[in-house]
Amino acid sequence: MRDLNAPVPELADASAALRAAIDRCGYYPDVVSDSLSVAVAGEPIRAFVLQHEPTFDRDEVRRHITILALTPTRLIVGHTDEHAADDLIRAPYASTSTEAIPLHRVNAVVVNRVVPNPAGYSSNGSDPAAATGEVVLTIGWGMVNRVDLEPAVCADPNCEADHGFTGSVAADDISLRISAAVDGADGIQQVLDFSTALSAATAAR
Repeated sequence: MRDLNAPVPELADASAALRAAIDRCGYYPDVVSDSLSVAVAGEPIRAFVLQHEPTFDRDEVRRHITILALTPTRLIVGHTDEHAADDLIRAPYASTSTEAIPLHRVNAVVVNRVVPNPAGYSSNGSDPAAATGEVVLTIGWGMVNRVDLEPAVCADPNCEADHGFTGSVAADDISLRISAAVDGADGIQQVLDFSTALSAATAAR
């Protein structure tokens, strides 16, 4: 059984690995890297997740890339989108944005895992990435709150009174879904490693 109290080792600088992953993706690598470098501001990158999502727009493919990068002090979130020419810009173009969130503001790191054949899973012998079919990583830092409402009910099945509504508020600033079928075991491992590093970094603060 894994020791949950074992210290998390210091992570090496993954800046070169992130640049290599951006180059392999082949989606305007210089645009993506230059945009990200403004937010990173020279800090080392401890962990990252890169997700490339092609979407279909009629008979054309539009691409979107999301990058989460962890530095010693901040969470960096980057998005780059591809657009068709329009009335203002006469050629196809890309728009890119980055956000830098101080780690002390990160208040939720939610990891949902789908594990096929859970009876065969062993914490001693199983490879977590290979044994996981899907991971959804949700991170909240207080910018976006999701409100879920539903009619309130009481325990009396014959009650016809109006009890108003009940609900919950959840932080949901960004949610990233990685599946083994699309992203492979390497993609699953990357998001699990990133989740572990981000959880450790926020716990330390």
